[in-house]
Amino acid sequence: MGDILSQTEIDDLLAQLNAGEINASELKSNKIEKKVKVHDFKRPSKFAKDHLRTLQIIQENYARLITNFLSGYLRTLVQIDVTSMEAVQFSEFTNSIANPAVLAIINFNPLPGNVIMDLSPSLAYALIERMLGGKGGGKIDKIRSFTEIEIAILMRILSQMLTYMREPWENVVDVKPTLNAIETNAQFVQIINPTEMVALATFHVKVGEVEGLMNLCLPHTVLEPVMDKLSTKIWFSMIEKGIDEETKSSLEKKVAETEVPIIAVLGKATLTVSEFLELQAGDVLQLDTSVDGDVQVMVGSLHKFNGKPGVKNKKAAIKVTEVIRREDE
Repeated sequence: MGDILSQTEIDDLLAQLNAGEINASELKSNKIEKKVKVHDFKRPSKFAKDHLRTLQIIQENYARLITNFLSGYLRTLVQIDVTSMEAVQFSEFTNSIANPAVLAIINFNPLPGNVIMDLSPSLAYALIERMLGGKGGGKIDKIRSFTEIEIAILMRILSQMLTYMREPWENVVDVKPTLNAIETNAQFVQIINPTEMVALATFHVKVGEVEGLMNLCLPHTVLEPVMDKLSTKIWFSMIEKGIDEETKSSLEKKVAETEVPIIAVLGKATLTVSEFLELQAGDVLQLDTSVDGDVQVMVGSLHKFNGKPGVKNKKAAIKVTEVIRREDE
């Protein structure tokens, strides 16, 4: 609340105005103008900044997982990064798609409705070429439509990519995404009203020497049942809880039941190629291990034990004589 003027101060102010000592326009310009925020009623914002921030964290985790998967699956360098996460109208998303396109319609069980994954044609061709044994770096002179065989190859790759979508979403909902179909025309993917709001995640994808964009369209109608969980406060609070005792015991049980290969190396011998080719049944090879010496016991590819060969219950066996610690190697 501003200062209250006394009657004497008011009279003095009026006298100065009449005498021209004070300009009334200057007094008006000193008023602080209130900033007015424009609200578009045709495009209501259904996604808060907190929601978009949480969705971006989820998509960054997903990008990391499929980067590792595709690098091994395609046997080439793959790099995937999230470039933006924004709320747009569904019509804006579909209008930005060129034909032909690779539009994967994904059922986002148990959430209602479908989401769309949009893959640029250049990336799609690179994936197909790598799957068929090519380098996956050829330049495309002309964009053409995809054949049924190429669509089948893309469905196989995308289905594998969807299995890695479960882990990033597990703090929000236990999703089980499945690939319904792949469309090459944006007119056939009108899954919601054009004016509905969607959260659009844009990924920059590099497969070998080929670069392109991948978009993931998440309609508000699909995410509405879990909007209250799309909060960074809830997200980090769930992460800070850590592993409970039940989860810890479950992990310990799974690790204890994991099978690992154990190999006893009786010894090694070095031969020339000509000697190897002349080997016959009954030939004796001299190993580098003495008769009373220890043999190496390998767990996977790691030397973890030393032991002596023997027999137990009429079966070949190894008696462990020494444990090789990591610091002893």
